[in-house]
Amino acid sequence: MKKFLAIFLVLALAMTAMAGCGGGAEEPNGNGEAPEDVTTIGFLYIGPVTDGGYNQAQHMGAMAVQEEFGDSVKVLWAENVAEDLQAVKTNAINMIDNGATIIIGTSFGHMDGLEELANEYPDLTFLHFSGYKMNDTNFGNYFGAMEEARYLSGIVAGLTTETNKLGYIAAYPYTEVLIGINSFFLGAKSVNPDVTMNVVYINSWGDAALEQAAAESLLAQNCDVLTQHADTSAAQVAAEKVGAYAVGYNIDNSKVAPGSFLTAPIWHHEAYLVPVIEKIIAGEYVPESYYGTMADGYIGLAPLTDLVSDEAKAEVERVQAEIIAGNYPIFVGPLKDNAGNVVVPEGEAMTAREDIWAMDYVLEGITAMQ
Repeated sequence: MKKFLAIFLVLALAMTAMAGCGGGAEEPNGNGEAPEDVTTIGFLYIGPVTDGGYNQAQHMGAMAVQEEFGDSVKVLWAENVAEDLQAVKTNAINMIDNGATIIIGTSFGHMDGLEELANEYPDLTFLHFSGYKMNDTNFGNYFGAMEEARYLSGIVAGLTTETNKLGYIAAYPYTEVLIGINSFFLGAKSVNPDVTMNVVYINSWGDAALEQAAAESLLAQNCDVLTQHADTSAAQVAAEKVGAYAVGYNIDNSKVAPGSFLTAPIWHHEAYLVPVIEKIIAGEYVPESYYGTMADGYIGLAPLTDLVSDEAKAEVERVQAEIIAGNYPIFVGPLKDNAGNVVVPEGEAMTAREDIWAMDYVLEGITAMQ
């Protein structure tokens, strides 16, 4: 991970930052004439690549692709591309006009624009992170079992809290977010049966001011370990200011708030992007709905800091090995939602992807607030 962060910093400083937003588009970052034997790849980001979280993680994957393929690949990118069909198409077409033959959208709301583009440009390839639409010729999607790393980070939180109250800053009450909320809580409960958790939805994927306000609200409710499904590191900074703890998300940004940071569930996007781009270049790509795991290196957990107890480190190591071996399902009954309904009966486990992704509730012991 440090290697990829170094790559990101060097290349980011070497290139002029230009952002495409709204319905219009400026020249994409990395723009320039590429030789005919070079494959040009365009990435669409919903926010800035220096956000200290989600978009930075996506861009680290892109820069790892550039490092892996060297001069045979050229990477373009556009920042602040809204989850709006026209914004997606305008920015993507601008990249196509600059030679891109592979377009990668990295936010859920980029999906419909990519779907239309895939129909309009059948000779190009389109990939989408976090969506579900695809076709059988030139449009695929990818995501990962982040519930595995969320669960492990919950173990850390459960063995760190002194108040037995955890706080979760969440973007929206969407399935992806709910899976993360529930898996983190189950990890904490596995080592601390007395723990409860409060969730605040900020109704934004990434807004530092909203994240900070939500963090401060949770801290005022006596939550002494915070975590998040939001894009920036604002919650970690807020926790550090009052002597509380934080579990980050997306990347290892322990240097941002070293006084609070415990660990973070993280993405290794290069684990998917490098092999799939190899297939595309070779003409061997077949669209798929990829779902990466800890076992294949797509999902990870940032190194546990010195703030984490030896007990927690040992338990994380034990459970992580079981998860990677395929012997540790996350959602094991009996489980009830916070309305008292049984969602996983005793003696059963929810393991099928389609069942996990039908989750529309938070579990018993979790209080969610808009």
